[in-house]
Amino acid sequence: MACADPEVHLSTVPLVALNMTVRKKLGLYLNPKHTVAADWMAVAEAMGFTYLEIQNYEASSNPTKGVLEDWQARNSDATVGRLLSILREVEREDIVEDLRPLIDEDVRKYYENLKKKSEPPLQVHEVDSCVPRTPERFGITVDDDPEGAPELFDAFICYCQSDFKFVHEMIRELEQTDYRLKLCVFDRDVLPGSCVWTITSELIERRCKRMVVVISDEYLDSDACDFQTKFALSLCPGARSKRLIPVIYKPMKKPFPSILRFLTVCDYTRPCTQAWFWVRLAKALSLSR
Repeated sequence: MACADPEVHLSTVPLVALNMTVRKKLGLYLNPKHTVAADWMAVAEAMGFTYLEIQNYEASSNPTKGVLEDWQARNSDATVGRLLSILREVEREDIVEDLRPLIDEDVRKYYENLKKKSEPPLQVHEVDSCVPRTPERFGITVDDDPEGAPELFDAFICYCQSDFKFVHEMIRELEQTDYRLKLCVFDRDVLPGSCVWTITSELIERRCKRMVVVISDEYLDSDACDFQTKFALSLCPGARSKRLIPVIYKPMKKPFPSILRFLTVCDYTRPCTQAWFWVRLAKALSLSR
């Protein structure tokens, strides 16, 4: 059923729903400095950024991109509807009119993806089964008990394959020591055969208290890592309740992801703090929710 007021439902759609095409077009409209029309600075001010913060964005080649990502990461009202309202507040109705078809299409795809994630994967019905089966009861991890409670973890580890050696070290330091933490490592703990995106969403949202994000140059090129990080942030804007912990374990050539730069980093590359690295990480993961 169509919503009577299209703007109403957009106020509940997180900004993560907008894909790169729309974000790039926003940059084309807002990045150039205009003498008449409001630019990205006016939008950033309306979003609540301070004068000093806005000054820092000026050095960027695409300040609109940085403003959108940082606003999305730290504000619970960073929604598609609120963005459209801000554009109207700064009198950029032209942008709203030009991009509205693309934005509506992104929102449609966003809801389609949510619907797919909420639907159980197709399974062959057991002849003797009289109990409705759900993904929970089938089990999605190696140690799941189909007849009992789902397996829970202290942290979901977001990593790309090239960083798996470090993930092994993390398992050794956090699980096989006195810390006794329980990590969710996709390649080790998840049963094969289910939809990757559905299972990942279930684990991050319901099974894991925390999420450790292993940051590297390769991480920045990983679609899976990008999805996992943005999904976790969309659950709790600003990462206030499901704490995200970025970890850097080797030097990087590419810039640190701006969407995570408001979070305190656990840095393994600094010799002066390396001795405390595992203690800090373990204590962060051991905190009660």
